[in-house]
Amino acid sequence: MLRTGSTPQKTATRCRILLLAHQGVANAAIARQLNVSRPTVLAMRSAFAKSGLTAVSAVRRRKRSAKVLTPELEQRILDVTLKTRPGDGSTHWSVRTLAKQMGISRGIVHRVWRRHDVQPHRVEKFKLSKDPHFEEKVRDIVGLYLNPPHRALVLCVDEKSQIQALDRTAPILPLRPGLPERQTHDYKRHGTTTLFAAFNILNGKVIGTCQARQRSREFVRFLNHLEKQLERGVEVHLILDNYGTHKSAEVQRWRQPKKRKRFHFHFTPTGSSWINQVERFFALITARMIRRGTFHSVNELEKALYQWLANWNGDPAPFAWKASADVILDKVRRCKDLSATGD
Repeated sequence: MLRTGSTPQKTATRCRILLLAHQGVANAAIARQLNVSRPTVLAMRSAFAKSGLTAVSAVRRRKRSAKVLTPELEQRILDVTLKTRPGDGSTHWSVRTLAKQMGISRGIVHRVWRRHDVQPHRVEKFKLSKDPHFEEKVRDIVGLYLNPPHRALVLCVDEKSQIQALDRTAPILPLRPGLPERQTHDYKRHGTTTLFAAFNILNGKVIGTCQARQRSREFVRFLNHLEKQLERGVEVHLILDNYGTHKSAEVQRWRQPKKRKRFHFHFTPTGSSWINQVERFFALITARMIRRGTFHSVNELEKALYQWLANWNGDPAPFAWKASADVILDKVRRCKDLSATGD
């Protein structure tokens, strides 16, 4: 028995760690099984390697921080974090470097950062559109999202180009307890395809086709396919970005016949692909299927894409757009003001 009535819980846990380690169980699996942290497992194994069985009964005393967190210290931690940078040339503070700089414990720094949701290690990127008609286009597209026309379709359209049929140079090692799925870093290329897609904002269904290239003629071919899939006589609003193939002479000629006057094109502001909901769909299919997929040919890749689309359309999920045009425009104005002042 590892534990009797007189055996301390910590001692019993340390014994279990060593027994499982001796059996070849991975550190992460030991931590999960015994409900302890991975660093605890590593520390116990290291102590056993140095001191033998005496490490089991050794009492570790934590060093108490000489400083107590006061409102003044909390504000000073925030000021240093938000208004200064480390003197060693680093771009941002870490818990370790800030604690060392201020002579306080890492726990205090971590507690303050968590309380105020300060995350120096993270960075988000943005791009300010220079489109002179930015506000007009935002109000137009967001209006379609929040108040779509009665008895009309609103479709977000775009292409995901250069999807590569990649094959790994060695078999994939499958997911195991304590270990993630592993792939070789290098790969073989077997060609590319382009996915043309139209995302229905009302029901989440997607109409998609794969084509070899991303030119005006391929886009017109997709529009013809789209036209055949849609109910006749229904007004159709297409939201597109400003890519050249969407505005080419071929596309303009396609729109000329009277029967196609029901197709209304709405272009996003330049540099604002985030407002097109199909981009969210492309992010999903990339994360769930493309990025970790293995394909031996373009044909195999396209079959997988069509199968994923079929499964999606069997249980579609529209995205919930909540931001009004006023909210978006206000955020953009504040972002421009901050960029201008540098604060």
